[in-house]
Amino acid sequence: MQKNSIADLLASNPYPGRGIILGKTPGGTKAVAAYFIMGRSANSRNRIFVTEGEGIRTEAFEPEKMEDPSLVIYAPVRVLGNKTIVTNGDQTDTIYECMDKQMTFEQALRTRTFEPDAPNYTPRISGVIHIENGNYNYALSIIKTGDGDPSACDRFMFAYNAPLPGEGHFLHTYMGDGDPLPSFEGEPERVDVLEEIDAYTDLLWKNLNEDNKVSLFVRYINIEDRTYETRILNKNQ
Repeated sequence: MQKNSIADLLASNPYPGRGIILGKTPGGTKAVAAYFIMGRSANSRNRIFVTEGEGIRTEAFEPEKMEDPSLVIYAPVRVLGNKTIVTNGDQTDTIYECMDKQMTFEQALRTRTFEPDAPNYTPRISGVIHIENGNYNYALSIIKTGDGDPSACDRFMFAYNAPLPGEGHFLHTYMGDGDPLPSFEGEPERVDVLEEIDAYTDLLWKNLNEDNKVSLFVRYINIEDRTYETRILNKNQ
């Protein structure tokens, strides 16, 4: 699979929806995790990322204007020991709780389906980073309808052992804008990763559609000792 410019992929897609990027810096010393949310409705746009423990959660920017929190308020990022979990919904908690009971990432996600937001039936996208004794691997998953038919649930898992320096994999909920929104298709896209967290955060943020972007989280984790740096950007200030 060809490696793509993440800037080009984002700039050419006005509405990828919610997206996860997992990868490794060109120097090979840091794991990279990024997660962004976008919104078309006032309810979806009325959000910010806030820190919670070692992770983050979404929060209403103007609580009095929040109409339905069920699919928009959740913890996208949680940390369980040597694992960092990143998802686009409350399946973060499912993965955390199941893995805490020694179940696998795949076993946890077999208990979940796509989101019940007809007619879009938004896919559930999830990722997990595992760092132990200087070794690093990650996995990504998407759960979606079978060709838009909610009677069918398709689950796809992608595992990356010893990922290559300077690249990552990008998984997002939608192929682009539409009504209903077209679900992501194919394998996670190979994309470039930068060495410096501020440069990468800026690159992602400025290439997300200005009208639709809401919030961005980026974390660089030292593979040797799991110390990390985090950046959070919110359109709502």
